[in-house]
Amino acid sequence: MRFTKDQAHKALSLMVRSRRFEELVAQFFHHKEMHGTTHLSIGQEAAQAGLSLALREGDWIVPTHRCHGHTIARGSDEEAMFSEMFGSRHGIAKGLGGSMHMADVQTWNAGSSSVVGSGVNLATGLGFALKRQESDSLSVAIFGDGASSRGSVHESMNLASVLGLPVLFFCENNGYGMSASRDKMVSASSIAKRAEGYGMPHDTADGNDVEAVYAAVLAAAQYIRSNGKPYFLEVLTYRLCGHSKSDDCRYRTREEEAEWEAKDPISRFCRVLIKDELFSEEEVSEIILNGRKHVEEAALRARATRDDHLTLEEAQALVYAPEDPQTYGVVHRTIRSTYREAIRSALAEEMDYDGAVHLIGEDIGLYGGCFKVTGDLYATYPDRIHETPVSEEAITGMGVGASFLGIRSVVEIMYGDFATLASDPIINHAAKAHFISAGQLSAPIVVRAPIGSGTGHGAQHTQSLESMFTNVPGLILVAPSCPGDAKALLKSAIRSNNPVLFFEHKGLYDTIGPVGDEEYLLPLGKAIVKKRGSDVTIVAYSKAVTTVLAAASILSAQDEIEVEIIDLATLKPLDAETILRSVRKTGRLLVIHDSPEFAGFGAEILALAASDESAFHSLKTVPKRLCGKEMPIPFAYELEKSVVVSKEEIVRSVRSLFTIA
Repeated sequence: MRFTKDQAHKALSLMVRSRRFEELVAQFFHHKEMHGTTHLSIGQEAAQAGLSLALREGDWIVPTHRCHGHTIARGSDEEAMFSEMFGSRHGIAKGLGGSMHMADVQTWNAGSSSVVGSGVNLATGLGFALKRQESDSLSVAIFGDGASSRGSVHESMNLASVLGLPVLFFCENNGYGMSASRDKMVSASSIAKRAEGYGMPHDTADGNDVEAVYAAVLAAAQYIRSNGKPYFLEVLTYRLCGHSKSDDCRYRTREEEAEWEAKDPISRFCRVLIKDELFSEEEVSEIILNGRKHVEEAALRARATRDDHLTLEEAQALVYAPEDPQTYGVVHRTIRSTYREAIRSALAEEMDYDGAVHLIGEDIGLYGGCFKVTGDLYATYPDRIHETPVSEEAITGMGVGASFLGIRSVVEIMYGDFATLASDPIINHAAKAHFISAGQLSAPIVVRAPIGSGTGHGAQHTQSLESMFTNVPGLILVAPSCPGDAKALLKSAIRSNNPVLFFEHKGLYDTIGPVGDEEYLLPLGKAIVKKRGSDVTIVAYSKAVTTVLAAASILSAQDEIEVEIIDLATLKPLDAETILRSVRKTGRLLVIHDSPEFAGFGAEILALAASDESAFHSLKTVPKRLCGKEMPIPFAYELEKSVVVSKEEIVRSVRSLFTIA
């Protein structure tokens, strides 16, 4: 396919601007004017320009850490990109993302991912959202040959094929995954052929021929728009520079480099333009000079403001997305319900309340969910219950990507233990999207995860891994202890504009209690005082709260010790004031949780009390923790019971707080 004169002019300009941008970036790093690292794509400009020219407005891209050319080709301002790399507030993400994290929603760029292959999940999610919103746009998952061996890429390809999503899997095969040769790392004769295993059409194009890339992408996009199904395109190219600024390319031969330099996409395209008499040599030179000048002037302007950074306070304000106002604590009627039914009710009510709410997970259709939480919701909401293959990373990443376009995904992870498989999209994308995009993106996703022991499932199905996530800024963690709180907090979680991990203890599913109506919501980040008392403060969450309540009855009846029970309900953000107010009143503190003690969440509560001068001086005795044993959950019934805290242990521990030495 041959370009029109206007297309050819734009293609050459884009390639020249990308090349000059990265040449100047290399100079800035060489002179130590830029901080951090960068990954250049000199030599790959035809792949970037050819892709972008074949896309429409509204088509989204998710680039890799080698993102500058794609960002320029999609239409972002070079001055803002230079400013970003200087760390300036005038940057594309106000200096919070840097070279590897450039997002620009105005040009349909959902942000580059510096974790190899993980952006493919997000692009799949964008495709999911576009399909649900009945758009004729598509999303492009951009990744390299090294990423083609990542499990997340294969999970996403299978998921996109199963669900029929408008996603172009765009593999830039530049021959090396960092220093590892493609020939040594890819078992298939062609990366594109791997798509056959997912029933996906595929093609391979010369990635150094901008017109060939354009034609291949145009054909792929036409297939996707016509059929609503994914497509795989491999473009063969080469980076003439190293993997990163510290790479001396010792793993490549000079002969190989010379061979590819002869195929330089810019020089090659210039020869074609002149040979085909589309432009004269003078006109080609003028396009090149104008493109270089445009970028050089942008660099000078950005350099002049490079020291204008965000303040720490301004940056901190971007960790969480602003929340919409809600009315909390208003209940007109209650019913008695199980914890399981309360959660199901919350899901149904929120799907009625907001058409953007979608449930995603394994076995959540006819089977009703692993713990029968979704039940028969599929019958009422057949278009919003999405049963998926077993692929925790891909489905969670899909939920995150979909949330960028306003879908409120509720992803069910069958067992909380499997959250380790979904940790990348949770930690590296959901938690950071709003921050590293400087507020351009937010991730209103809920990840539901059953936790806890007592079911005889053994060490890999009974963990409580909440502390694994509490150290991650940008996440909200909720762990309700009763049916009414579970429903009210889940409704608030779904309405939140931030990512929420919602931990449900398996031992609570059959418990019964009062549950509010559809208007009853509880605020996230607020602890709940389950019992008032004057003698000792016990802080707990999830199922441990029920154990504490049982122990408090014994202490009241036998010892006349009145316990004040603080149910955290939300672990993050922590309601410090409610805890401190109680400790100042009682002067005694005991923290309970079922997960292991070492580095557990209880340490945070003790540190809180110790660091507050008023609370610390109110203490009448040394505060204590009572937590799960430092061991995996055993299968044997009696041992399994012994690993977590019992009411008898709580009673003894509270009594010890009153023992006079």
